Amino acid sequence: MSTLISGKEANLGPLSVRRVLPHRDVRSVGPFVFFDRMGPASFDPGQGVDVAPHPHIGLATVTYLFDGAIRHHDSLGSLLEIQPGDLNWMSAGRGITHSERETDAVRNSHHKLDGLQLWAALPEDEEESDPEFFHIAGDDLPVIDDAGLHMRLIAGEAFGKTAPVPVKSKLFYLDVRMDAGAQLLLPGENQEAALYVVSGSLRIDGDLYEPENFIYVPPEEIPDIVAQSDCRVMLLGGLPVGYRHIWWNFVSSSKERIDKAKADWAAGRFPQIPGEDDIIPLPGRSTG
Repeated sequence: MSTLISGKEANLGPLSVRRVLPHRDVRSVGPFVFFDRMGPASFDPGQGVDVAPHPHIGLATVTYLFDGAIRHHDSLGSLLEIQPGDLNWMSAGRGITHSERETDAVRNSHHKLDGLQLWAALPEDEEESDPEFFHIAGDDLPVIDDAGLHMRLIAGEAFGKTAPVPVKSKLFYLDVRMDAGAQLLLPGENQEAALYVVSGSLRIDGDLYEPENFIYVPPEEIPDIVAQSDCRVMLLGGLPVGYRHIWWNFVSSSKERIDKAKADWAAGRFPQIPGEDDIIPLPGRSTG
């Protein structure tokens, strides 16, 4: 049976964030262990996103925007601006540092921001892999059009298509626009799945779901999904990679590995971002 998951609201300075995963009822969906809706937010000049350098291990950050722009900068030297529809995929492996800010041109204007950040846990044999970064423009992501469905494959494999980023496990992540009355089948077999309603409404096995609803579908279910109105839905899932410990920005199959990451960040042993000296200090407790 499908499960409706409610997010928890948090204010990160001027930005409102709704954290859906991890949740007490559904800790993960396939390899995805973290799901944040950023915004929608409107900023006056001088305000905006300014996340100083911070570390990650054992995961891939997956950033996808609906509106606005974020400047990504990391310890591999990657520096670029994420635009709506682009895929920003950063695989932390054994350790990476990045910042998320806005360009001066964006920050000094009235501007908006709306989007999602997900984390995909790496398989155990990839947790200590070399960090990697990939950026794919929206126009270069595969498109699937079929019977009132207009889909962009952001990552993984679905409906006979494969996205450009080389992912480490079996997963899918799609931006789906549905015409009213269109029906959606879930990709793959025996994979966990979730749908996040961005706009409009749809019915799953007769139950109505509206914007900001997050619906988990277990692998044995074959739900009847029909658009009640024109709608936009994010579809994600895959095969689980096993239980993961999550502390702050660290994800690992091992508590001891997270303890080491804490000590390394506190001691300044993580790789640094060229030209950025400010950092987010190690917090006193877990954030999720």
